[in-house]
Amino acid sequence: MDGKAVSYSSVNATLKNILNNIEKVIIGKRFAIELTLNALMCRGHVLIEDVPGVGKTSLVSSLAKSLHCTFKRIQFTPDIMPSDITGFSSFNPKTGDFEYKPGAVMSQFVLADEINRTSPKTQSSLLEVMEENQVTVDGVTYPAPEPFMVLATQNPVEYLGTYPLPEAQLDRFFMKIALGYPEPAEESKMLGRFKGGSPLNDLTPVADSGQIIAIQSAAESVYVDHRLHTYIVDIVRGTRQQEEVVLGASPRASLYLFRSAQAWAMYQGREFVIPDDVILMAPHVLGHRMVLRQEARLKKIAADQIVYRVLESVRIPVI
Repeated sequence: MDGKAVSYSSVNATLKNILNNIEKVIIGKRFAIELTLNALMCRGHVLIEDVPGVGKTSLVSSLAKSLHCTFKRIQFTPDIMPSDITGFSSFNPKTGDFEYKPGAVMSQFVLADEINRTSPKTQSSLLEVMEENQVTVDGVTYPAPEPFMVLATQNPVEYLGTYPLPEAQLDRFFMKIALGYPEPAEESKMLGRFKGGSPLNDLTPVADSGQIIAIQSAAESVYVDHRLHTYIVDIVRGTRQQEEVVLGASPRASLYLFRSAQAWAMYQGREFVIPDDVILMAPHVLGHRMVLRQEARLKKIAADQIVYRVLESVRIPVI
């Protein structure tokens, strides 16, 4: 598989294999898994926010074990240092030179577990690598491996011991998803599946890095009509014009919404994007980038509600 030589049928087969493998562990959360794969297809990073115990870490671990790629987990705690993440230079007395000791972020898949339990200073150590796929230590730049993806979990900010993520950090996440509590039947099924131990331990890889890189390149070739370019920009600009919003979605959000629609169209087996692709992806790509006024928070108005309002107000183009 490489570049445009990848057929949509082979893409769907690979993605379905990954999806089915993850569903051996995560029950009843297919759309959340599909959103995670959408971000992977777009070389994006994912923020998973939800209450403890709903399977955030299990989802990330299942994805990592489904791919024949390197994987590292960073448990974010108040005492973790930026050098633990990016790496550091140490003096080698035998050679008389400083040598780079890679940090935990130098892996193809990185789980930033409970990312909002560490200080903003440590959180900011991820800014460069999430944007440019590289880290700079003592003036020397080191590229991250490919494919590269950060999957971060966080508890809601109202929980004790959490720090809110800086706006610049949030904007680097391709999308934000939530798992939610399972339905009673799904929770009962989970008990039966886990009674003999975690099925996560038995997962084996069903795809490799070469297949993922090829899929990422192929997703960029999906056709997007120029009228959808205008539609995407109008939606993003609409988030900046709402009275409840202090800071609307950035131009980066326009690009990410564009790419996510391409990837979703390809996942559906189409060579072109339709407005429904944009509408479906918009809340997950735009919501976490918006900063709401205090009055909106007091009224319990969620960012997703504002995104849906914007979607209703923007005219859908006829393609």
